Amino acid sequence: MAEGAHMFVSSGCMTVGIMCDWRVEMERWLRNEMHRILVVGLVMALMVGKCLTVFGAEMSDSELYAKGACLMDGDSGRVLYGKGADVPMAMASTTKIMTCILALEEGDLGKVVTASDKAAAAPKVHLGVRQGQTFLFGDLLYALMLESYNDAAVMVAEGVSGSVEAFAERMNEKAMEIGCKDTHFVTPNGLDGTDAGGEHHTTAADLALIMRYCVALSPKKEEFLQVTQTQSYSFWDCENQVYYNCNNHNAFLSMMDGALSGKTGFTSKAGYCYVGALKRDGKLLIVSLLACGWPNNKGYKWSDTRKLMTYGLENYEYQEIYQEGLLDRRVSVEEGQYGGRLGACDCSCGLVYEEGNEVSGRTRMLLKADEKVEVVTDLPDQLEAPVKKGTQVGSVSYLLNGAKILEYPVYAENNVEKIDLEWCLQRVFRLYCNR
Repeated sequence: MAEGAHMFVSSGCMTVGIMCDWRVEMERWLRNEMHRILVVGLVMALMVGKCLTVFGAEMSDSELYAKGACLMDGDSGRVLYGKGADVPMAMASTTKIMTCILALEEGDLGKVVTASDKAAAAPKVHLGVRQGQTFLFGDLLYALMLESYNDAAVMVAEGVSGSVEAFAERMNEKAMEIGCKDTHFVTPNGLDGTDAGGEHHTTAADLALIMRYCVALSPKKEEFLQVTQTQSYSFWDCENQVYYNCNNHNAFLSMMDGALSGKTGFTSKAGYCYVGALKRDGKLLIVSLLACGWPNNKGYKWSDTRKLMTYGLENYEYQEIYQEGLLDRRVSVEEGQYGGRLGACDCSCGLVYEEGNEVSGRTRMLLKADEKVEVVTDLPDQLEAPVKKGTQVGSVSYLLNGAKILEYPVYAENNVEKIDLEWCLQRVFRLYCNR
């Protein structure tokens, strides 16, 4: 019994010892886990802080590689973010989006185009056409946009306008129509060039406007998207002697959901350039990048594009800025007569927006949560007769950060005639004749 009891006690001591060791190890493990959790938490906090710097309410220019950058709301044309967005720079082959949209709008896709000596002399990257070689005009657009071939651009320009110089004039006219403020085209392919108007250049803001036009406003926008979204395209020359295969090099198309279109560019002067469009969650966003690194930094443009697109998606939402009741009043008309009523205090005119103008449907804008739109009315307190129905008498403006973003004219709703001698005599006659 004593031996048994001794063994029991010893066994019990061993159990206690084991339990004590287990608690010590558990405490040590917990301390280590807590330390690990704290470290991971600190790292995550730092990462979140960095992300907020890039994608938060404010974006720092230092986060981008590009010297010129623009993020644009494709619906309104408003610049949501800019870095050197108005600085003129070379834009390399991003030029070709203008070449393509003009070709679609003004060219004949079924036309046979003959390669000139100028086209045959175009430097790489090129199809390598021979002078006198013939192609279908429509095939050249795929060579232009998918492979960015310089000789294809020359042939397209000559096919539309007869010469590179005449086509460049048309490019500059179109840029002005679109609203570009500091863009000058000399070449249809983006190769460096200078003429009497200056050097071949654009700004990030202007380049975004051109892409906006291509994907959203042009009557040939669907055709533009069809060409630029094609992954691979093959064709023969018209003599069926040479077979060509073109592959799309726009990596952005598979980089982000909703990617619509884009065009790369590079020259030693321009550096790497890019312009692209994305549509997601009902938002149309345009990104343009100029001077976004030089060799060996091809990937910079993709990094900047993703940052800017993500910034737009995460920080801007559509808000309705239309205000009801702005025109729910009448304006008195001095010396006016309407329906037999006399005088400024009695005679008035209603105010309306242009007939058929659905104002409320056109005042939805991408805004940050803390952005507020100010509505300013420029409406008269009094009008002077005569007032003709449909005459503009004022306006309603929408301001963001002091800048006018929308303006709607206000018109007279009805005619108000002026009191004159003839009217007074008629009035007197009626009064006395009715006795």
